[in-house]
Amino acid sequence: MTLSRKTKKLIFLTLGFISIVLGFIGLFLPILPTTPFLILAAYLFSKSSKKMHNWLLEHRLFGPIINDWEKYGAISVKTKWIACSAIIIFFSYTLIFVEVNLYIKVIVAASGIAVMAFILSRPSRSL
Repeated sequence: MTLSRKTKKLIFLTLGFISIVLGFIGLFLPILPTTPFLILAAYLFSKSSKKMHNWLLEHRLFGPIINDWEKYGAISVKTKWIACSAIIIFFSYTLIFVEVNLYIKVIVAASGIAVMAFILSRPSRSL
């Protein structure tokens, strides 16, 4: 069964709004990243709503990050520093102060390292 074009647009639009909400929540919860959800929202909106896509691209705070990603697959040096610092601080807190099974700590550490490796492997652009 093939979905109609209108149905696909509605699905992409809905998922875009969900991504925006998750990105917004990520501003306040350190374990939930903001930028990947906004990049995902930009992609989903590019497939469903030119108006919402343009709104994200022109946003004063998130627009430059999303533009760099869409045009160059790049993350600015400043954003890399902020992201990696936040990962180190918040993941370290979990590793040091939260009493959980060692396997959980290994998963948390591996996740943090993997995310930082991805971030640092992207080309840089200065803002």
